[in-house]
Amino acid sequence: MWWDLSVSAEPGLAEAADLFKVLGNESRLRLLRLLSESPATVGRLTEATGMSQPLVSQHLRTLRQAGLVTAERRGKEVTYQVADLHVTHVIADAVVHVQEPRGLGSAHRHELSEESA
Repeated sequence: MWWDLSVSAEPGLAEAADLFKVLGNESRLRLLRLLSESPATVGRLTEATGMSQPLVSQHLRTLRQAGLVTAERRGKEVTYQVADLHVTHVIADAVVHVQEPRGLGSAHRHELSEESA
């Protein structure tokens, strides 16, 4: 039965929790949203966000360590990009979710409206 499963028995669950810890910072989410639009340098990200260069670099380091962004060096310049588009979909879905009206989710509202028709 489903309640007999321990947390450690489900593959990937601990890793997903770690992913959500990294994504649990608004500044990192903003950087990922910008990088999902196009690769960018630290300077460009600093300008786009208004964050300081050291703060942008610190967040990018965290995102790289988590495998969410990659970096490509060209001379003195490093360009960052999203490593996996799955993450951009998770972020987009989360943003849509929090903007939905509170209460029943849209899937449940749809099911209820079909039943009452």
